[in-house]
Order: sequence, then C-alpha cells, then structure tokens
Amino acid sequence: MTTLPPPAAELSADEARRIALRAQGFLGAPDRKAGVRGVLRRLGAVQLDTISVLARSHELIPYARLGAVGRRTVEEAYWTEGHSFEYWSHAACILPIEEWPHFAFRRRAYRSRPQWHHELSDGAYDTVIRQLRSQGPLTATELGGAKNGGPWWDWSEAKVAVERALMYGEVVCTERRGWKRVYDLAERAVPDGLLHDELDDAECLRRLVRLAGEALGVGTRSDIADYHRLRGEQFDAAVAGSGLVPVRVEGWEKPAWADPAALESVPRGRHRTTLLSPFDSLIWERPRTERIFGFTHRLEAYVPKAKRVHGYFAMPLLSGGRLLGRVDPARDGRTLVARQVSLDGPKAVAPMAQALREAAGWVGCDAVRVERVDPPELAAPLVADLT
Repeated sequence: MTTLPPPAAELSADEARRIALRAQGFLGAPDRKAGVRGVLRRLGAVQLDTISVLARSHELIPYARLGAVGRRTVEEAYWTEGHSFEYWSHAACILPIEEWPHFAFRRRAYRSRPQWHHELSDGAYDTVIRQLRSQGPLTATELGGAKNGGPWWDWSEAKVAVERALMYGEVVCTERRGWKRVYDLAERAVPDGLLHDELDDAECLRRLVRLAGEALGVGTRSDIADYHRLRGEQFDAAVAGSGLVPVRVEGWEKPAWADPAALESVPRGRHRTTLLSPFDSLIWERPRTERIFGFTHRLEAYVPKAKRVHGYFAMPLLSGGRLLGRVDPARDGRTLVARQVSLDGPKAVAPMAQALREAAGWVGCDAVRVERVDPPELAAPLVADLT
C-alpha cells in the first residue's frame, strides 16, 4: 500500500459529493459547445452495453448531462472523423482517440499473457488481417460470420481472430453498426502520431490514474483504480507521479486523492435533474455510490425476475445533487411506461415527473403511464404531476 504524505485538504462529505458531481458534469452549466465529444473527453470513457430500454447506455450518458441531444447526433459525435475508438477500460468503452497510446500497457499484456478459450487454426489470424487490408472496415459477419451456430460465445474462427487482433491493437473497433462492431486496421484508423507513440507501462498507468482522478474529482484507491479497471498495485505504483493529491474526507474510512484543480474553487451552479443509466460512471462502483449518496443500487437485469426489487433496468433519479429514487422504464408504442417507480419521499415526486417527461420526449414518446409506485401513497401525486 502507498505511504501517504499529509493530506492537501480536508473535505466535508458534502464537499466531496459536490466535487464528484461537478467532475462528472452534473453540477454547473453543461458545456453545450463541446457537446457529446466534450462529455466523452471529460469522462475519459463511456461504457457500452447491449441492453436498450429507453436507449443504449452510451446514448444515455450524454443525454443525462446535456439534455435531449439528438440520438443520431450522439452516434455521429462518437464515431465520425476518427474521434474515438472502442476498447476495454472499465468494461467495453468508447474512448477518446487521443488516449490510444495510454492503453499500450493493456495491449502488451494481452499479447504476452493471452487468455483465450478459443483456438485458431494456422493462418486464420492472417486471413482476417488480409481481408481488412484489402476490403476496408468490416463487421465479423462480413469477415465470414460471427458465430458457428451455437450459443452466443460459440464464435466463428473469423470472430475469434478479429477479436484477438482487437485486443492486440492490430485492429480497432471504429464504430458500432446495428450494434455490430466495425473493425479496421489500426494503421488506417489511428493517426500516425498516436499509433506509433508507444509509452511504457509506468507512463500509461500514471496517465490513466490521473484521468480517473480528474473524472471522479475525488476518490479512494479503489474508486480511482476501478475507473479503468487497474489493479490496486498498479494504482500504488502510479499515484505519486499522477499529479493527484491526498485528501481526507469526512466519514470516509479509507484514504482519498483528488484532482488538485477540483480543490481550487467551491463547486456551485445548476444541478441536473435526470435519469441515470445503471452504467453511468457517476454510479459505476456500488460502494462509492453508497458512500457519497447513501444510495444502494444494483442492476437487476441479471437477477431472476421473481427476486427483483426495483425492476429489470432501474434508472436512479438524480436531482439537486442527490439520488432520490429510481424507475424501471419500458416503451409501449409512443408511451413511456414507468413499470415500477421507487421514491424516497414526497420531495422526489416533482423531480421524477420532470425526469420522466423529459425522457419521454427525448425518445419520441408523447405520454407517460405509471404502473406501480413505492410507496403507494405517492402514486396519485406523481400521476397528477405528469398530467
């Protein structure tokens, strides 16, 4: 464990919460000029996921910060003109293209310690590379088929080969087309100045620790390491050179570090009222969410239906810098259906109604239907507020 110097500052729990909200783009006027690309660069990583209820998670992330930005605008901002690439960070994430050099440590690790459950016949890898070189960007289907016909993990040789090339950094995912990855050669997709900028592991880790600290504002060792899925010992080796400063936070049992720029001014400004994707980086790590907001949240999509408490894709409600409840949404034609709404009390009714109306309009719905509310006595006020 890292030996800590004296803390640069002592923060109240409320100050830490506000610093985190500002760092994540939820406190203060949104930077509409920078738009979706500005959100991506501020966060450093936007998680992808297959689940689509209101929209896919990578669409919900900028929506939560900017408001009802067009969904096509979101996709174009991510993928056109080579502004980003997809790689493994916190999970499968969209990353700013300028961070390509800083994932060299992970590409090297995959090359030196591959953990593959699929074998490849001789020449299969080279065949995929030749196809991409001669034909340009292709999906796995276009490369020869993604599956062998069995379960989802029963990949074809072409899919195994191109995914291996992706992990090694010889191939890049440059966009998602109908949710399928589109692969291209790194030599075409990554600018020369970034492609050949091979940093050593120590420099990569210092940069990623710094980026995570800036995106979180303030965090513990676990918070910051988890942001890009670094190991604790990698954080320990990098934090001293990262530029982050140690701080003490009221009520936090573990040491913390902060972005020094986040300590220069008191976080002020307008709070965003919105619904959050369960894959939003504000609430990625459950212990951090509980520590900062006193709010326990769990994605129940993978929980048996009979055991779900809040619903399949419950989205927390953020308002006034607090998490005040959650809703499990669905769509029925042009109606947004709030299948289950959980509210922390009467103060959450108006913000939930506002968030539901805004979300409905964003996805092209012109009505909201509420099915269940907990506690039940808040159902009537919520329905009244929605009409």
